[in-house]
Parts: sequence; structure tokens; C-alpha cells
Amino acid sequence: MEALVLDWDIQNLFRRHAKGIANSLRRRGLTVETAADLTQDTFLRVIASPPPERAENSNPRAYLYRISHNLGVNHRRRESLVEMVELDAAAAVADPAPSPERIVYSRQRLEMTHRAMAELPERTRLAFEMHRLGERTIAEVADELGISTTRAWSLIRDAYRHLVSRIDTDGEN
Repeated sequence: MEALVLDWDIQNLFRRHAKGIANSLRRRGLTVETAADLTQDTFLRVIASPPPERAENSNPRAYLYRISHNLGVNHRRRESLVEMVELDAAAAVADPAPSPERIVYSRQRLEMTHRAMAELPERTRLAFEMHRLGERTIAEVADELGISTTRAWSLIRDAYRHLVSRIDTDGEN
């Protein structure tokens, strides 16, 4: 039993395997930032839900790599569900002196957004606000709401889809 406890020394495992796990995720096409995040998530998963102590033939390295692989697969699935839109540099910068028409248009869009948000179920709205406005990670949202990260992601995705469907994206009424 003593050897098993030593095998799961998280600090030691992190020092020994974090770089390799991140490199493994990078080889699967993930960005440096995403690989680093998923590497940390891998160790958080082990801390939050360690393998059973009675597990025979425990192999911490294999267990960590399996978790990171699964997190990478889940990340790719989530990315495939979200439509990414490229913005040019001019669109990303706020106009320092918007025209009166632009101000009215922006206020109308904001009002549409408020109405669409009010239509969401409370938990969906709350998850979206925590993630998008509160800048919390999906894992933090899940933890605070007491749900799985998959469910938290589903709520946030549903909110995005609802907002996009309710807000006139091309500016016509």
C-alpha cells in the first residue's frame, strides 16, 4: 500500500510527466496554450478524482496520458461544435468617434441581446454569464453550478446558439 501512495505523488508526477504530456498534446495539433491548459486539467482530474487505491497494476504515467488524451479528444469535439469567425484588425478595434447611426445601431443590438438573454433558462443564462462575462473557465462554471464540465459546456453552447439565432447578425430587422 505504501508504494501505491508514493506512485501517486502529484508533485513528483507533475515534475516527471507534465512536459511529456504537453508535448504529446502538441503533436496531436493543439496549440501551446491549449496543451498547457489540458496538461494542468489532467493533473486536476487526478487530484479531484484519484484512481481507486486498490487498483492493481497501477501505472500513473499511462493513467495520466490516457486522461490527457481523452481531454484532447473532448476539446476537439467542443471546437468542432463552435463556429469560429475570423475578424480583421479594423473590426476588432472600437471606433473612437462612432457616428450617431452607429450608436443607435449598437444600442439596438444591445437591447436585442438583453431580451435574448432574458429568454434563456436560468441555469443556462447563469452558466453563460459566468463564462463569458465573469471570465470563468468551463471547469470553474461546472464546479460552481455542481454539474459536469460536459454539461456546463452544453449550457454555454446552447446560450451562444440561442443568442446567435435571436440576434439579427446582418443588421437587417
